[in-house]
Amino acid sequence: MIIRTPSDLGAVIRERRIKLGLDQSSLAAKAGTSRKWLIEVENGKPRAEIGLVFRTLKALGLAMAISDAAAAEVQPRRAKAQGQPIDINQIIDSLKQPR
Repeated sequence: MIIRTPSDLGAVIRERRIKLGLDQSSLAAKAGTSRKWLIEVENGKPRAEIGLVFRTLKALGLAMAISDAAAAEVQPRRAKAQGQPIDINQIIDSLKQPR
């Protein structure tokens, strides 16, 4: 999943918490945060402390990976093109930065 905004991150945390059957208080205790902080993060708080975010992700059994944004944008187009020849020139052009 590509996370582009604090709201995206909050949604991932909320979905995983619910999937694991945890309430906000339980996750907050497991991650060493307050329930109030967790509510703010799940609602897309833009300035959440990164250390607490990482502890929360760890408590949920999640990890964060960094990738090249330009390469990530090519992936959806590849999925659409399944069964069709891949146009390498189109991919290369999409990765070039405007001058």
